[in-house]
Amino acid sequence: MKHEYIVRETGAIAQERLVGDRAVRALYSPKLENAAWLSKLASSRYTSEVLGYLNYDNLLSSRASGMRRFLRKSGINLRELVDDPASLDTPRKIFERKIRYWEFRPLPKERCVVCPADARVVVGSTSQTTALPIKDKFFEFPELLGGPKVRWTKHFKNGDYAVFRLTPEKYHYTHSPVTGRVEDLYAVEGRYHSCNPNATVRLLTPHSKNRRVVTILDTDCPGGTGVGKVAMIEVVALMIGQIEQRYSEREYEDPQDLREEMMLKIGAPKALFRPGSSTVVLLFQKGRVRFADDLLQNQQRSGVNSRYSVPFGQPLVETDVAVRSLLATPTDVR
Repeated sequence: MKHEYIVRETGAIAQERLVGDRAVRALYSPKLENAAWLSKLASSRYTSEVLGYLNYDNLLSSRASGMRRFLRKSGINLRELVDDPASLDTPRKIFERKIRYWEFRPLPKERCVVCPADARVVVGSTSQTTALPIKDKFFEFPELLGGPKVRWTKHFKNGDYAVFRLTPEKYHYTHSPVTGRVEDLYAVEGRYHSCNPNATVRLLTPHSKNRRVVTILDTDCPGGTGVGKVAMIEVVALMIGQIEQRYSEREYEDPQDLREEMMLKIGAPKALFRPGSSTVVLLFQKGRVRFADDLLQNQQRSGVNSRYSVPFGQPLVETDVAVRSLLATPTDVR
C-alpha cells in the first residue's frame, strides 16, 4: 500500500518514497513478529549500528554518483544550508546538516507552540487512544513516559499529543517547541525498531518499545509559553544509535547538554538525531492547547492513501510540517 501525506504549504497530496520499504515490510511481517528471538536480534543496538554504518558511512559514501542522486531526489534546499554544500561529502554529513533556520524557518509572531522538527505529524487526544487501534493500541502513553509509576504520567492523563515522524532526508535537529524550564530529563531504555509507517502499523506500541529521551518542560514559569507542562519525547529508531542533546540559545553556538532548571527558548535547537528515520512525541496537559485548524482538517481528509488508520478503516492523514511552524495555540485555561 502506498503512503500519502498532505504538504502543508500547498495542501497538495504527496506520496512518500519509503527508504528500505521492502526490507522493512519483510522484517516486520507477522511471521517474524511472532519469532521473538529474531525480532530481538533485528532490533538490537548492534544490528542498528551495523545497518547505520553500511547505509550511511560506507556504501553510499563510496559512490559520488549515488550522493548526487540522493541530493537531487531528496528535495533538500541547498540555499538554506549553513555549510558549503560541497563539504557535505558523506551521507552522514547530509543527515546531520545545519540550516539557517533563523531565515528559512521563521517563528510565528503570536504566543504558541511550534513544531519541534521538519517532519510529518498527526495530532490527537490521549482520552481517545481507543480510536487509534493498531492491533491493540497505537501506543500507550504511560509506557511511553517510562511506565505507569512514573510521576509524570498523571499530569498528562486525558491530555493531547502530537507525533512527528522524520524521514531520512529530513533536517535532523530537534528544536524546543515552547519556552519553558526543564523540570526533568531522563532516558528510557528500549529496542531499535524502525519508524517506517509500515513497521509502525505492524508492531504493537512501537514508540513505547523504543529507547527514548524524555524532557519535561514547565511553561507556566515566568517568561514561559503558558501551556502547562509539556513532555518532549525523542525516540530512537532503526539505524539511530544516539540522541545528542545540543541546546543552543543562539543559532548553533555553544551547544550544551540539558540539565534540570535550564530555561529553553522556543524554536532554539535542542538535540540531534543520528542518521535515519526518527520520531518526536509531544504530550500536553488536558485543555491547555488547541491544535492548528489545518492540521486537524488535513488529518480527516478523504481521498488520501495513508498507512495510519482509525476504527472502521477511516484514514488518519499526516501533514508535512516545518520545524518552528505553528502547531498549537494556548487555551489559557489555568
